Amino acid sequence: MEIIKAKTAGFCFGVDRAVKLTYDLVKEGHKVATLGPLIHNPQCVADLESKGVITAENLDQVPEGYEVVIRSHGVPAAVYRELEKRGLVYHDATCPFVAKIHRIAKKASDAGAVLLIAGDRTHPEVKGIAGHTEGECFIFGDLNELKAWNGPKNGQNEIYVVAQTTFQVTKWLECTDFIKKDYTNAQIFDTICNATWARQQEAEDLSRRCDLMVVIGGHHSSNTQKLVRVAEKHTGAVTVETAAELQPEWFRGVKTVGVTAGASTPSSIIEEVLNSMSEEIREEQSFAELFAESEANLKPVFAGKVVEGTVTSITPNEVQVDIGTKHTGFVKLSELTDDSSVNAADLVKVGDKLDLVVEKVNDQEGVAYLSRKKLEARKGMEEVAKAAEEGTVMEGVITETNKGGVIAKVKGVKVFVPRSQATMRRDEDINALVGQNVKLVITECAGRKIIGSINKVTAEANAAKREAFWSDVEVGKTYTGVVKSLTSYGAFVDVGGVDGLCHISELSWNRIKHPSEVVSVGDTIEVYVKALDPENQKVSLGFKKAEDNPWEKLRNEYPAGSVFTAPVVSITKFGAFVRILPGVDGLVHISEISNERVEKVSDVLKVGDEVNVKLLDVDFDKKRISLSMKALLNETAEGDEE
Repeated sequence: MEIIKAKTAGFCFGVDRAVKLTYDLVKEGHKVATLGPLIHNPQCVADLESKGVITAENLDQVPEGYEVVIRSHGVPAAVYRELEKRGLVYHDATCPFVAKIHRIAKKASDAGAVLLIAGDRTHPEVKGIAGHTEGECFIFGDLNELKAWNGPKNGQNEIYVVAQTTFQVTKWLECTDFIKKDYTNAQIFDTICNATWARQQEAEDLSRRCDLMVVIGGHHSSNTQKLVRVAEKHTGAVTVETAAELQPEWFRGVKTVGVTAGASTPSSIIEEVLNSMSEEIREEQSFAELFAESEANLKPVFAGKVVEGTVTSITPNEVQVDIGTKHTGFVKLSELTDDSSVNAADLVKVGDKLDLVVEKVNDQEGVAYLSRKKLEARKGMEEVAKAAEEGTVMEGVITETNKGGVIAKVKGVKVFVPRSQATMRRDEDINALVGQNVKLVITECAGRKIIGSINKVTAEANAAKREAFWSDVEVGKTYTGVVKSLTSYGAFVDVGGVDGLCHISELSWNRIKHPSEVVSVGDTIEVYVKALDPENQKVSLGFKKAEDNPWEKLRNEYPAGSVFTAPVVSITKFGAFVRILPGVDGLVHISEISNERVEKVSDVLKVGDEVNVKLLDVDFDKKRISLSMKALLNETAEGDEE
């Protein structure tokens, strides 16, 4: 049996720093009290207690003459003030990454912003973070708790978002995606510790390769329990504090064991567990050999073996199969299909024969857990490897995105496509690819490291399209294109293998601040060529139509003398601008507002007022319009006299 230890297992930087500081103080003869257990590891805390270190839950429990160590979790600002007030000697072992969050919390407080904290509200680190802001604060543990929040008490307040350094990475990404959409004024700070990111990612990668994951760490340690949840998404996972908690039956039928440890786990305990596991495995292997001899008439069943199973019964979420051995086989719905909305009875019926692969075997209970998906993925893996050798174009669907690129499912196999190979434009939104069917080539296939490229396929297809485009393009020609990306100055539109720029001024006759007010990425729109630069392969496009030009509408439908009821849109020292048509504003000069002398325009008019105006004159070349309110007042007065 193979044991694989995670490279990131054990003390993180912050914990290691706090532990060394405390042991050094003890060696130097200091009397030490830690505010709360120094780390979430009972064995380490017990060793420190044996050397005279006491654990105080609050400052009142610190004996006279003792120096205080602030653990890596940090404390609220009020604790520092109390330490200074009492004149206690203290040593601050707050993790620098946690201290950074404290500074962000204070900044939020000073700015009058709302502080959102992703984390466990009972965890000392989260309590410490919340204790560094005096403003509104909301703590959430997952996306559901975040969605239940009613938002800031004052909708105008800024929002600062931070995370507990050991918060689960996948949950953080879910929550920040939601915040970006629903709270556009939020400032999001990625405060999950780099070591946590690496530790969780390695645990997930390792769990995909192993039949069992052993996570070493305190049962009450937040980061340890998160490692367990990450690992058990892909395989069986157990947690132990010490080697004494290892169970021999865990390793029965297991070929590969992965081992990782929480950030508060000393290396001595990790080594003890690894050594004990090796002994357990040797004993278990001897037992397995004896068992195999005594049960020679039974077919061997082990993780990874391909078997044929006959469906014997079906429940909505599980299928029971007979695999021709003493074991009862079970196939979970999640191992039949990726579609969780379907019922198992919709996929198979009693009597069906299924090709399956063994995931886990529990000889003690006489059950075997099987998967059809993993067998299909294994077959798909063979096809993917072959395609990598031959350079064959394959089809897949984009299932998710991450910081580095996108994940495509190809023949049941996850293929990573780097950001640079996912889209033709660097600024193109890769999130728009999720759910799309794509063609790609496999550029690297080494074990579980499978990398693909969409660009290599689209580049070849686009090359032919570009050649056809430049052979017959001309100014004024109309194209149906797809909006590929937006910038502050315009929209890039694919008009057949070539991305043309539709400047923001060409998107609408109205004044707009951003192209997103008119078009969105993925929109299919009709554009026309305004200008060409064949030498530099650049195309300028137009979107707004001449017939929609409000100035032409004004010229054709509204002669001088026309009367409008329209809103005031801005006030100046010399008059007021009134919007008489969308995109067309006219000036009522201060002298044309009233028959009486107007000293200050804002004394008479304000933005939003609806006023009656008369069109006096239009300079279409300079796009200037003269309006008058006074002229209508005079006409009314003359009518009254008559």
